Parts: sequence; structure tokens; C-alpha cells
Amino acid sequence: MSLGNRSTPLSVILVDDDNLFREALTANLINEGFAVKPFGSGQDILESISRDGTDGVHVILLDLKMPGMNGLEVLQALRASGVTLPVIILSDHISERYEENALESGAVDFVDKARNVSVLIARIRIAAGGIKVPRCIETPCVSVDIGDLRLNEKLPQAYWKDKIVPLTLTQFWIVYLLATSAGGYVPYRAIYDVVHGIGFRAGDGEFGYRANVRSLIKRIRESFRGIDQDFDEILNYPAFGYGWRDGSEDASLVSSQSGGSFEGDTVEA
Repeated sequence: MSLGNRSTPLSVILVDDDNLFREALTANLINEGFAVKPFGSGQDILESISRDGTDGVHVILLDLKMPGMNGLEVLQALRASGVTLPVIILSDHISERYEENALESGAVDFVDKARNVSVLIARIRIAAGGIKVPRCIETPCVSVDIGDLRLNEKLPQAYWKDKIVPLTLTQFWIVYLLATSAGGYVPYRAIYDVVHGIGFRAGDGEFGYRANVRSLIKRIRESFRGIDQDFDEILNYPAFGYGWRDGSEDASLVSSQSGGSFEGDTVEA
């Protein structure tokens, strides 16, 4: 049964000190079929969980900037108390430093509060599904070690040359999909399905999703190159998709990452 067809609605804890934002997001999530438990501070949520536990809760949404305990401090307190629920950090202060700190502290995703609520809803469903996302390729999830890449699918967390790569949950599963298909290519549509679910109707025509996929791959490359500026393991198969290098690729199908295009596909540097 898919997450969207649950007989019991997904239950979310929302922690944000901004009353207007908290009330608006709560209303939006309820309208989309979620059950929401809103709190105005980190201390309130910690006291509630200490008293009542987390039975029935699927995902916790934490605002990054709050007076008293900020989102990262609340997250650390939750993990220290044994709470292992997926946590998504919400912030209107988007930067690589904040995102990396959140992921290293145990968050599964980091979402800009200015994004459309539909984006957050998709991220919540992915987080609640855990390892369900990559099973769209109908193969068992396994830990992956390929060259300098190590993927721990239980956390989930990616490591490049033994350093943590600050990927969102969605980006992690895209890397997982590419790495477990190393030596071949993964179609654009299959990559897009990791983000939105199989069969999601993309805009901008039949191949409108390709621009979204290219943008995702660009951000993933940037995260790896923040650790290793020479990183070039993600290969572009113009008009087909992307792959992970294993040395057996057909050079006639793989595009240079430094430029070039094919059937409207822009190749990122």
C-alpha cells in the first residue's frame, strides 16, 4: 500500500515559534489529510514526548531558528533521548552551512520555508516512507561501497573518501539509485520518480521533468565537489539519463561533463 493510500493518516509533529506560519502550515497539512500536533517551542515538544511518547507519529518538522532551544538543539536532545523518528528541518535561512549542520546532526532533510507546501508534503511522504523510495526499482536495499563512495542506507548517509556528504534525503536516494546501477544509466524519469513518486505528472510537456532532474544532479555534484573538487563520478547520457562511473561505460554514449548538448539536454559543469 502506498503512503498516499494509508487508511490512517500520516501524523506529523510541527514545532515552530512563528504563530502565523505554524497555524497556516497546520491548516495546509490537515487539508492534505495529515494529522498534525503543533508546538510553539522546542521545550514544549520535548516535554510532550517525555510525557506521552511518540506512538503514531511518523515525521517531526522542526524550525531551525527558535528562541530558547533552536531546531538543531532540539534534534540533538531528541536523538539523545532515543527518539529515532525522521526529522525535517525547516528554515528561512538557507545556506550550505546550515544544511550541512542539520544533516550531520541527524536530520533526514532540510527544506526552505518559502517553498510551496506541495514540496514539503512530498518530502514528508518520502521521509515517512524511509527506504520505501528506492524500492521502486524492485531490488532489495543493500549497503553500497563503490570506489570512494560509501552509502549507509540505514541512516541514511553518504560518505565520499570517508567524509560525510551533506545530501538531503531525496538526494541520497538518487545517489543510491545511480550507484546501484553503476556501469549503466538510469533514465531521467526513474530519477524524477524518486522525488515525486512513480507516475507523477510533470509539467512543461512530455519531457518537462528533465530540467528538474538536471537541477537535482547539479546540486548533488556540488555537494560532492565541496569535499573533492575533482569529483566526476556522475556521468551524463544525453537524452537518456545519468549514471555512476565504474570504468566500463561506453564512451560513445557518455557526454563530457564540461559541455555539450543533445536533444535540448544541457550538461552541467
